[in-house]
Amino acid sequence: MSALVRTRSATPVLQGGARVFYRRAMRTLQKAGVPFLVGGAYAFERCTGIARASKDLDVFVRPSDCRGALDVLARAGYRTELTFPVWLGKAFSGRDYIDVIFSSGNGVAQVDDGWFAHAIPERVLGLSVELCPIEETIWSKAYVMERERYDGADVVHLLRAAGQAIDWRRLLGRFGAHWRVLLSHLVLYGFVYPGEQSRVPAWVLEELTRRLRTEVEAPGSEARLCQGTVLSAAQYLADIEQWGYEDARLRPRGKLTREDTAHSRRTVG
Repeated sequence: MSALVRTRSATPVLQGGARVFYRRAMRTLQKAGVPFLVGGAYAFERCTGIARASKDLDVFVRPSDCRGALDVLARAGYRTELTFPVWLGKAFSGRDYIDVIFSSGNGVAQVDDGWFAHAIPERVLGLSVELCPIEETIWSKAYVMERERYDGADVVHLLRAAGQAIDWRRLLGRFGAHWRVLLSHLVLYGFVYPGEQSRVPAWVLEELTRRLRTEVEAPGSEARLCQGTVLSAAQYLADIEQWGYEDARLRPRGKLTREDTAHSRRTVG
């Protein structure tokens, strides 16, 4: 578990049917023995102290548990669907809904045992649950760079709030070959908070800039690869559809199939 200092209780103001729905759904999953973590606005407030009006509840499960979670919620009387086979299911109660998340839209940030091993105990809506770890929250948000949604400010706020509690070696491991994405957010953090750069350990920046120097000095690759699709499902379509670049989301480089990306294209198009 991350050694994260408590900021505020993860209980954004929520009234009426949504509160009843979310509490009952979480209790239903708990009684059925379906492991889950709470993320979204609840985890973000827990880590940063920034409260947001929550339009839904995000629960994170292992891919192998998604169908079981949806089945349990369906038996409890809620309408469910596997919205995106790559990463997301939903459960509905009237206009209110729960996102059942097991990966990210680009296939990168898949929920695994590490999410649960480092989860943060908390109370949400009066129930004892576990929140997504700070490292995985940063990892998953770092790739959200759509035209209509950019989570870079969230990442910066998470770094400011919890930089000294982050398991940086584990975070580096999460980004793996995508270390440039992490470096870009750390550079932005230093710009936003020039007087609080010590929250990011110097050795992390030294390691990432060493990698950058090594890569820049190495012979250039001839591969026509666009990794922009890992950051946005919509903004780099010209690269792969018109200019002949390889889509980095696709196997064997990535985890998605052409059918997966076509589904995503229909959604954003």
